[in-house]
Amino acid sequence: MRFTLVTDGPSDQALIPILEWSLRRHGQFAIESQWAELRRLPNPPRQLASRIRLSLELYPCELLFIHRDAEAQPWTQRLEEIVQAVDELRGEVPIPPLVRVVPVRMMEAWLLQNEAAIRAAADNPNGRQELNLPAIREVENIPDPKEVLYRLICSASGLGPRRRRGMNPRRLVHRVADLTDDFSVLDDIPAFARFDTELASALRETGLGTQA
Repeated sequence: MRFTLVTDGPSDQALIPILEWSLRRHGQFAIESQWAELRRLPNPPRQLASRIRLSLELYPCELLFIHRDAEAQPWTQRLEEIVQAVDELRGEVPIPPLVRVVPVRMMEAWLLQNEAAIRAAADNPNGRQELNLPAIREVENIPDPKEVLYRLICSASGLGPRRRRGMNPRRLVHRVADLTDDFSVLDDIPAFARFDTELASALRETGLGTQA
């Protein structure tokens, strides 16, 4: 199974471990992941439909994940934006089975639950600092989960304020995802549950999923 992930920005590559884990949960098959890196092109497209078209040309796949952060927009609006962009392309390019990946607020909300991974990403796996991770059912209500994750990584480092200024928590977000081996706690988040249902349906389209 070769999949392509189209994202809002480069930091959202951290979704790939979550997608790979979710695919493994739905079946036993080989997985090849691709992130659609378009930034280095001479004129990278800005519109979503154009980004999807070019991603499919450069990164052909059997399963397409399209990510948008809800941010300040209604969650349902982001979902519909993806549908509209894909509908623009129908008849122009073949569209593989599609899964929309739309965390409420930001992708980082899905990385706020593994304390061990956060500590390890901060190079302080045995730290004892109190991190006070948010309750799983509250992460979708956090206005800025990115800032919360950055703060947790800095706190987990155990460094003092002066040395923390030399940290780059943005670069460590990927490590949090890579060091997490079980994302099942996310099942309690409505946005993730919807994503997982859509993934199961898309896999049935490919012939790899469990038939209902």
